[in-house]
Amino acid sequence: MVFIRNNQRFKILLQVLFWLSSFAFALSSFYVVSDYHFNPAKDLLRAIILNAGFALGVYVNLLVLVPVFLKRKNYIFYTFWLLITLAASSLLILSLFYFLLHFSRPQLFSSYFFTTGFYVGVTSLVKFVTDWIKMQDIELRYNKVEREKLEAELNTLKAQINPHFLFNSLNNIYSLSLANSKKTPEMILKLSDLMRHVLYESRENFISLQKEIEFIQNFIELQRIRLSAKTDVRFKLSGDYRDKQIIPLIFEPFVDNAFKHSCKSVGTACFIHIEIEIKDDWLHFTAANNYDENHQPPNGKAHGIGLKNAEKRLEYLYGKDEYHLAITKKENIFKVELELLLKTTK
Repeated sequence: MVFIRNNQRFKILLQVLFWLSSFAFALSSFYVVSDYHFNPAKDLLRAIILNAGFALGVYVNLLVLVPVFLKRKNYIFYTFWLLITLAASSLLILSLFYFLLHFSRPQLFSSYFFTTGFYVGVTSLVKFVTDWIKMQDIELRYNKVEREKLEAELNTLKAQINPHFLFNSLNNIYSLSLANSKKTPEMILKLSDLMRHVLYESRENFISLQKEIEFIQNFIELQRIRLSAKTDVRFKLSGDYRDKQIIPLIFEPFVDNAFKHSCKSVGTACFIHIEIEIKDDWLHFTAANNYDENHQPPNGKAHGIGLKNAEKRLEYLYGKDEYHLAITKKENIFKVELELLLKTTK
């Protein structure tokens, strides 16, 4: 509210200065034309009449014609009524000169007409420039608010990734500890390495693709420890992933989902096939696993949080033409396919 009041005061002050300048210019013109003789009463009245006529044209244009016709792109009506306004302003000046000063020179109509048109043109240009500056300022503030909102949402999503990943990994270790498995210490060590990446190396919006791939390889090994030897786990990597960047932990929800739902729902006869292929600046990721359609997660447990977070992060950090995510369920096979335009570090 304070900004609005200050802005209104500035606009009023600017208009007062404009008309005072116009009034002073008119007086100086009369002084020069009359061979440097000044008639206070007559010249002051003439200057007032002239500026009253100019003001009529200016404010009818700014307050009526521009918002009613020009901003609605009714150019023909705007031009027509502008010409009528200029003519009316010129007639007002001639009439006031005649009745108040007994000054009658109809031949000056064209001079008043074009002078009023000049005033209208200058003030219209000033209005358009100030409106453009105001719109730019509004757009900048809007973009700043949207950027801050986006950063807050991204930080929230990142904060959700860490506990979600830790929760799933601790569940795996807990299951092994109950069975007094000798694999428990090894899993704890793997988890320590993975958490280092999650907590320290993935703070930025984009990180090295090489580190992210190493994270997935370690994650798969961590998951493989607790699985039966009969489980068909495959990971295929091809292409040059050096000097490429990607958003951190984007693969983890898809890989974690494949291990969790495949091997828990169909027992030991399960498969998880994961492939990452890099072609030029595009990455093709695929994660496929079998699952039991009749298997339902226990009530009260979070389900699908990681997948939803991954979709939101892709939407926030990539344009619509920079990625494509497809999640399908068909014939007891759950499949995630992601095509992603990679960032380069060069």
